[in-house]
Amino acid sequence: MIRILKLNAATEKQLLRARQFRDTEAEHVAAKIIADIRKRGDAALFAWTKKLDRQNLNSKNIYIPCRGAALLRPSLPGRKNSSAHSVSPAFLRAIKHAAKNVRAVAEKQLPRPWSLTVEPGVTIRQSVRAIDTIGCYIPGGRHALVSTLIMTVVPAQVAGVKNIAVVCPHPNTELLAAADFLGIEKIAQIGGAQSIAALAYGTQSIPRVEKIFGPGNRYVTAAKQLVSSDCAIDLPAGPTEAVVLTNDGRADAAWIASDLLAQAEHAPDAGSFFVTTSTSLARRVQSEVETQFAQLPGANPAHVSMRKTGAILVAASVNQACDFVNRFAPEHLSLPGKDSDSLLKKCDAAGTIFVGPYAAQPLGDYASGSNHVLPTAGWARRRGGLSAADFVKCLTVQQINRTGFARLADDVQALATAEGLQAHSNAIEVRR
Repeated sequence: MIRILKLNAATEKQLLRARQFRDTEAEHVAAKIIADIRKRGDAALFAWTKKLDRQNLNSKNIYIPCRGAALLRPSLPGRKNSSAHSVSPAFLRAIKHAAKNVRAVAEKQLPRPWSLTVEPGVTIRQSVRAIDTIGCYIPGGRHALVSTLIMTVVPAQVAGVKNIAVVCPHPNTELLAAADFLGIEKIAQIGGAQSIAALAYGTQSIPRVEKIFGPGNRYVTAAKQLVSSDCAIDLPAGPTEAVVLTNDGRADAAWIASDLLAQAEHAPDAGSFFVTTSTSLARRVQSEVETQFAQLPGANPAHVSMRKTGAILVAASVNQACDFVNRFAPEHLSLPGKDSDSLLKKCDAAGTIFVGPYAAQPLGDYASGSNHVLPTAGWARRRGGLSAADFVKCLTVQQINRTGFARLADDVQALATAEGLQAHSNAIEVRR
């Protein structure tokens, strides 16, 4: 049964400390794999893939083609071998719907060029340029996560990224079909720390990329952090986290329990928490969690994560509840009660926030348009979820004419002299 705990300093300290655990074992394994792949390239990549994923790969079979043409027209000539014929029309409709919404949001998120005359003769412009080559890691444990493909590839396309490399340890028909629809020509069937190393440093078969996107298991996360000094990464994406917050005693306990379980089933170490000041609602939610457990297969990870990691936290006041949420800074935050508007004003640290009883968390996981690659382990105190802005770089362009130079020169020389930088001052003096 999920625990009901009193929210106090000791409870909060225990919950926050659990997320500060450094996975040194995963780091050690990932570091060994990375070093080997940097040294031996494809040979190491194929060896580690055989050892860890039990796949016999070589340069000829590492990639699976996605067939290229638009899936929504499978009757086109030459489509007989397309993966479109192996998936349902309902799945194709869902892919189209989700991609459309993610694309619409990404287009709004994309930084815009601008130009500003800061003073006569001095113009500063922002030029937005896409990253040239990126890698998208698609988790492929029990099932390949088609949604992650959409969440990483679509914003990259909106940003104008030219080269998108996609890797997945176990790509299935649905993933290939979705990739086909998005215009991805092939997927490398590799995963784990070995795929991160291959993307970061390149091998004979895998191109070196400039930035890696997508969540993964503990070894993938460790590998991303280890290569981040040489290859940019999107954000730390550790175990899934969900917090549901309401003090509305009439909130639907079954709906709250369903959101907690939805995130809890991602992995045995996922963390789902319900925070409230209402003891009676806490007990009803606890009962609903147990009722809904019976509807899940015995092998569902939620059975482990809800009992091991999850908890219902009863706060003494609304302010205490909101203060905890802001310090915890969850990946997902739901405000399902009639008090959602007032709570939203008090909550300022979460990867994404769902407002209202119908804002079920899975809607955001798949199709609302908001990106589901989100910060975990408190990183939401420092940044939000993945957006189109993560796929571009904003260049500053400075244009200064004779008038602008004359207006700035004296002050720049005074500052350079104060810092003891004579060559800086000279660069101004020779232009007078």
